Parts: sequence; C-alpha cells; structure tokens
Amino acid sequence: MKIPQFYSTLLILFFTLTCFSQNNNPLIAKDFKDQKVWVDSIYENMSLQEKVGQLFMVDVFSNKNGKDVDKVRKLIADYHIGGIIFSKGGPQRQAKLNNEFQELSKTPLLIGMDAEWGLAMRLDSTFALPWNMTLGAIQDLKLIEEAGAAISRNSRRLGVHINFAPVVDINTNPLNPIIGNRSFGEEKINVTLKSVSFMRGMHKEGVLSSAKHFPGHGDTKRDSHKTLPTISFSKSRLDSIELYPFKKLIKEGVSSIMVAHLNVPGLETQETIPSSLSKTIVNDLLKKELNFHGLIFTDALNMKGASNFKNPGEIDLAAFMAGNDVLLISEDVPKAVDKIMAAYNDGTISEVRMAHSVRKILFAKYKAGLHNYKAVDTTNLISELNTIEDLALYDEIIENAITLIKNDVGILPIKELSDKKIAYVKLGDDDGTAFYNQLSKYAQVDWVKATKLDELLEKLKNYNQVIIGYHKSNASPWAKYAFTEEELSWIHEISRNNLTILDVFTKPYALMDLNSSSNIEGIVMSYQNSEAAQKKSAEIIFGALGAKGRLPVSISQEFPAGTGYYTKSLNRLSYGYPEAVGMNSYKLQEIDSLINVAISEEMTPGLQVIIARKGKVIYERNAGFHTYEKTIKVTDSSVYDLASLTKILATLPFIIELEGKGELKFNSKLGDLMPFFKGSNKANIKLQDMLMHYARLKPWIPFYVSTLDKETKGRSVKYYREEPMDVFNTQIAKKMFIRDDLRDSIMGTIRDSKLESKLAYKYSDLPFYIMKYYIEDYYNSSLSYLVKEHFYKSLGANTITYLPLNDIDTSRIVPTEYDRLWRKQEVLGHVHDQGAAMQGGIGGHAGLFSNATDVAKMMQLYLNGGNYGGKEYFKQETLDKFNNCYYCDQNVRRGVGFDKPQLGTAGPTCGCVSLSSFGHTGFTGTLAWSDPEEEIVYVFLSNRTYPDVNNRKLIRENIREKIQRIIYESIEE
Repeated sequence: MKIPQFYSTLLILFFTLTCFSQNNNPLIAKDFKDQKVWVDSIYENMSLQEKVGQLFMVDVFSNKNGKDVDKVRKLIADYHIGGIIFSKGGPQRQAKLNNEFQELSKTPLLIGMDAEWGLAMRLDSTFALPWNMTLGAIQDLKLIEEAGAAISRNSRRLGVHINFAPVVDINTNPLNPIIGNRSFGEEKINVTLKSVSFMRGMHKEGVLSSAKHFPGHGDTKRDSHKTLPTISFSKSRLDSIELYPFKKLIKEGVSSIMVAHLNVPGLETQETIPSSLSKTIVNDLLKKELNFHGLIFTDALNMKGASNFKNPGEIDLAAFMAGNDVLLISEDVPKAVDKIMAAYNDGTISEVRMAHSVRKILFAKYKAGLHNYKAVDTTNLISELNTIEDLALYDEIIENAITLIKNDVGILPIKELSDKKIAYVKLGDDDGTAFYNQLSKYAQVDWVKATKLDELLEKLKNYNQVIIGYHKSNASPWAKYAFTEEELSWIHEISRNNLTILDVFTKPYALMDLNSSSNIEGIVMSYQNSEAAQKKSAEIIFGALGAKGRLPVSISQEFPAGTGYYTKSLNRLSYGYPEAVGMNSYKLQEIDSLINVAISEEMTPGLQVIIARKGKVIYERNAGFHTYEKTIKVTDSSVYDLASLTKILATLPFIIELEGKGELKFNSKLGDLMPFFKGSNKANIKLQDMLMHYARLKPWIPFYVSTLDKETKGRSVKYYREEPMDVFNTQIAKKMFIRDDLRDSIMGTIRDSKLESKLAYKYSDLPFYIMKYYIEDYYNSSLSYLVKEHFYKSLGANTITYLPLNDIDTSRIVPTEYDRLWRKQEVLGHVHDQGAAMQGGIGGHAGLFSNATDVAKMMQLYLNGGNYGGKEYFKQETLDKFNNCYYCDQNVRRGVGFDKPQLGTAGPTCGCVSLSSFGHTGFTGTLAWSDPEEEIVYVFLSNRTYPDVNNRKLIRENIREKIQRIIYESIEE
C-alpha cells in the first residue's frame, strides 16, 4: 500500500532535516537555506515522470551525429532525464551539445564525465595528466591536490559538474585487466592519502567527486565490462583493505560513490546478485553502516557485469531498489522509466524513497552551480583547456614521480663525465627520441643500434656505461607493457658485460618478468613514455633533478612497494616551463617577435637564445639559417664563433682557479708574473687593473697588417702558404697557412706597444692575449687542451671548443663572415678574429666555438658559485672577488674579467639587471649573462657579421638588450 500523503510529507520533512543537515552531507552548499528553497520549488512542481527521469544519466558521444544525438534529445524532451555523461569526442562539439541539451531540459542537467586523468581520457584536443599509478609514486600530497584541481578547472570550463574520480581501488592484483594504472597503488594508506588529496583539489574548483569502484575492484583478474568478476575475500579482509579508502573519503566529504558490478560473496550471499544490485551492499553497508549521504551511482548498467543478470528496465529497477540514486547509462531508459513508475504506482517504491534520491540529485545540482546555470562559452575553448600552467604541472608531477629503485655503486646520478663513454640502447616498440635527445644535452651519448645481440655486444665494448630505455605505448593505461623474451635476453647479456642503467617507461609490473636484476647497476621507473617523462628521466639520470618517487606497487621481494632511493640535484641545468620558476610564458613570447624581426630585417641570418632561471632552462629558440641562402637551418646543435665570450669562458676560469689557489693575486704585477715583460712599460701593471681594462693598454692591435704586402696590400709570400710546409703550419683559413713564429712576434708587439696617454677605462683584448700565454706556460700545455680537461669535459659541454673543424661536422658550424680584405673567402670553422687566427685559432680573447646550451652550462657554473654537476671548480668567495666593480667611482663598470651592467646610459645590458649580474658580449653578435639576484642565465648567439662585418643592425636595434628587458618584465615572483 501507498503511505498516506500526510505521513509521506512528514517522512520527507524528517529525511530533509536528517540526511541534509549541514554536518554530515557532502551535497550541502554553504547557503543551505537558499539551496533547500531551490530544491523544494523544483521538486514540488515535478510530475512523477519528471521525478523518475532525474534518476537517469545517459551517455552521448560528441563525435557522433544523427540518430545517436536525436535519441538523447528525445530522452530529454520526453523522459526528462536528469543528466548526461559525455564520452568520446571533441571539446567544441561537446560544448555545443551541452548548451543545446541544457536549453532543451526543463530542469538543468547534471553533466558528468570520466576524466580520471583529465578530459583527454575521453576527448581529443584536451589535456591529460599522468595516470594514477604515476601519481601514486609521488610523496608531495600538494601536487596530487593540484592535479585534482587542474582536471576540475578544465571540467568546469567545459560545463562538466561531476568527474567520476578518484579511482580508490587498491590494485593488489598485478594481473588486474581494468584497474592497473588507474589505481594509486597497492597500499591502502597511500591510495587513501592520494585519493583524499585529489578529491580536495576537485572540490576547490567546484566539481563534484565520485569515489569508485565500491566496494573495491582492485583484486580481480576479470573486467566487469565483459563479465562479473569475483572478489572472494571475507568481510573482515574487505573491511580492513578494500573499504578502507571509501570510509576515509566519506569522512572527508566525497560527493558521490560509484558502485561496481562485482560478485562479493563476503558481503552478499546471493551469487547471482552483482554488488550494484545488492541492497545488502548499497543500502545496508554503504548508506547505513558507513553512514554515506552523498549521491550513489551505479557503474554503467550496459556493462556485462550487470546486464547479464537482468533484462533492460528490470536491471534499473533492481538497482534503484538496492539503494542507488543515479542509474548510469541505462540500456533502455523508456523501459526503465515504465518499470520504476509502475513500481511507484503499485506501492513497491514509496514517495519517501523517490524523494530520497531525486532530492539528493537536486541538492547536488545546486551544489554544482546549476541554480545559476550559464551556457559554455566556446570562445578560446581549446586554448583554455590546454594551458601552460597545466603543462608545467605535468612536468612537476612527472619529476616527482620518477623512481630510482636500484642504485648499486651509486651509479646514479652520473657525476664525473670526463671519463664516461656512454651508449644508449632502445628497447620496446615505442619512440625514445626525446629521451635520447635529452640525455645528449648532458653528455656525449651515442645511440647504438644492432639487429642481432652479438653485433650489439661487440659495439658496446667501446663504452664503459650503457643506458637502456624500455619504451612502450603511452596511448592508454591499458596498453601492453611486457618485455619480450628476446628483450629480456638482451638486457641480461648487456648488463652482464657492461655497467648498465635500465630505464622503464611503462607500468612497474613490466619488471616482474625480469628474471634477475643482479647485473643491472641502476634501475629507473619512469611509469609512462610521454615526452615529459622521457626528458625528466634523463635529467634525473644526470642529476639535473633529484629522484623523489617511491614505488606504489610491489614488483618482487627485491622491490616491494615503497622502494625508492632519493638523490640530490647536482646543480646541472634542468628544463621546464617559465611558470615553474615564476615567469610568464605569454610575456616571453614577445621575444619570438623580436627574433622574427631580427631575421626578417637581415640583422643576422640566424641565432640561438637560451634563458634559464633557478637552474631551469625555460626558453630555448633556434631560429633562421646559417646564411641568407637559407640552405641549413639553425638547430640546437649549430655551433657559433663566440668571439669575446672566449675571455670569460676559457681564459678567466683559469685565472679564477689560480687566484683561488694563491698562485695569482690581484695586485700581482705583470713583470713579476711574466719575466718577458720586465723592463717594459707594462712591468708594473697590476693583474686586477689589466683585467678591468683600466691599465692604459691599447684596445686593439691589427697584427695581421704587418704581414701584408705594402704595395699590393695582399698577403705577402714571405708569411703565407696555401699548404702546410716547413715553418708554415699555422692555419688561418682554408688553404691559408701563416708562419709559426708570428705567434711569438705577437707577444713582442704587445710588449713594445705604447700605453695610452691617460688612465681611463678603455676596453682591450690585450690582457687576454697576455694571460693566455701565462696560463699555457704555467701548465705547460695548450689552452685548447687545458680548458677541455679542466672544465668542458666534466661539465658535459661537448660542443664548446677551439678548432671546431677537428671535432664537429662542418654542416653544424655557422660561418661568421665573407672576408674580402684578408682571407678572401668565407670564414667557416676558423676563428673570425684575426689575432686569434694568427695564434692558430687558439686565443685567450677569441677562438671558442659553441652552441648556446654549452655556453649556458658555463654561465650556470658561475651562477652556482663555482659548482656544477656535483663538482666544485672554485669557491664562491673567490668568484665574488672577480664579480666586483672596484673602480665604479672612476666610471669603470667592469669586474675583474667580467663585464658588468652600465653605470650610465651606455653598456651591454638592458639597464634593468641587478648590479650583481655579470657576463660578456662578443663582436660576432653574441652575449652571455648571469644574474645571481634573479638567478637568471641568458645566452644569445648569432653571426650578425655574415656576410659583412659592417652589418650593425643587430647592435643598432639593441636586439640582445631588448630581449633581456622582456626576460625581466616576465618575472612574476
């Protein structure tokens, strides 16, 4: 019999006062009184069919048209369904359908999605965060909260009110076919902490949460989409493990819970009743025993785990009778509506029962903001669903997840690079290019390939360290991940013969097939094969980042859940987004415009720019071509003539090193340092004054002029040959060799040169000519060899070099000039500066070539106070002596060897940098600058001198300085 209307009204009132008290119901809004008025007004004006319609949430694919969408339109118009769950498609199409459906519906629709790792779980052109298994490795719960918030911001932007997340299943079964990567792990505490944090992030952004799959889908070998899996544990086991996170999330205010289709004999004795249809599980356990008052969703009712047990319509009625509020993806809504209405009319379903669910749904809609419904604005929708902030968060999440699970002999991070010969071997069926390219930013790494194991092992004999990357598809969390038998054999043989690091870019369970890891010195778990995971893993291997993650699941007795070695950063440059270091990407985009102008206006054929802050490269641009013929594009491997950057990148580091050892002093006089200068007008010049360009030295001496024929002004046969012979072995350019003894005559010319008549700041190359000879004499070796051995090799700066034609393919070397005066040819691979050329290309003031990446390493070394890659090259206090403007009161802006910001209007910088900043510029259109206060490194390389050194457009337009100004304007924190 039906309950009389009077008693029914009293029961509904009692239900409202108890279930919707503000203390224990997650669906209550802050403005509860207004919320209740809104719910009452809608509910009281609903027909029975409208009430029943609210119980249904139907699915729609935004990539489908025609009858599928028409069917949903009809269900809204004729059956008054309460919600839509959007599935696969695209955001623009979904937004338009969403707006249309909401317009059709009398009562606002609750819009849901499965966006466990972001909208990209269902939609193209949208953003994806890492799988839950990856998040499970993270120790910083704030990041998990940020992940939940980011996904919810995107959901709200698309008009989605409830995200069916977090997945709180505890994946204790490695063979689980449907959960796996969707789980935070196998330990209940870890899963619970991550789930709560993720949920809090969702709630901060106003999206309703849904814990799933109740009572726990983690320990099964079957997929409930295809059959009815069995969870065959006792109630006490289920209570202590599977139900643990649900209980905690209920206390923390989870908005809804989704009930799975499972056979759980420990909770429901009837074998033919899936958990979603079990009153014992839904009503008695979830609602009563666990005291849950939020929304209860069935899992999709078209899944075989449920649909095999009852006919369409009957299954919906059974689910509602079991205690569910929302019937998700019914196979036949009209039949189900008829069944439920008939049950209401015959008294099987009471008004109180109907009100219980429908009013909860309405309370949820108010909580989701549907009382103030606004259509989805499609303007800028795609860009706003793919923000730089989201990308930066993805990077940070991956960086914190990657886990070092084995580290014998402290193989990671790789420290001293001088003696390393490293090979990379790719296994798996997915791409590993991003991993290899990032590894190559830190050291010389060779990609070694072979079709047969014997061939590979033979090639690897030439290497003392091997990095194996195992790359599997990142397309979905269910992608295949297992090693092949051949791959396992190759890993075994490689690690048996070589010092080996194995990096796994798929789910951790892949390692369960590894028979033994005894020969592998280092194992890194990177979880996914995304580009970010590949890059961050390479950075961790080389110590640009520290390893922070811990295994969320057990792999073996050797690697139980929780395994993870922490490593410290070695202060090598890492890579990331500007927002990660408090800078604005959109502001930095103004640099692109400047670069485009510089190239289109032929200020330079091409260029490289690198910007780093707080040890992270956040802007990297290679633009234009090597020449105006546009045959070779500038890439990050292109190598430029650094010109005067040589002073601070080659000569000055030795002076700093020797001063730190006490071998040099600022007040050392040139005559005492080098007996060659005793008795000359330069004998009493102090080292400090000389390096600050405050010593009356000539700014420049055109040494080559004396080698020209006085009448013809051409090259004198007395000094030049086209081929090396006898004493003509110093190469100036292609088919151009000069007498070797001219190197010594250069020093004689410097010694005998006159001093400027007045002591004043006068920039001069001569101090670095002089100190080059001092350094080579002190170490009894060439500066070219010395600087590689002391600095570049251990830094992993493999492109920075003198005489690049000896080491670097010609196609990578950018020409600097077409010299029509002296060399009568294109200058490519030979130093542009004439004086350095006459020294065989090895000058203390010029001669270095490099790409921007390796220049940035040296500038970061300075910024780090003399430390890089875990090695101390010199002390901070020593560096500070050189980075000091001792004669500022004499209008000398220079430090000791370093250039410094301008004191007036003229100078090398934008005038917006800190006074503690330092660096240098170069004649060919180069600049390298470090700022300790803002922790910024800025490198600009170009060949503005090509084809004519008289092209001063780049200088006249202050392109380098304008870029620097944008850098500082982009700082937000």
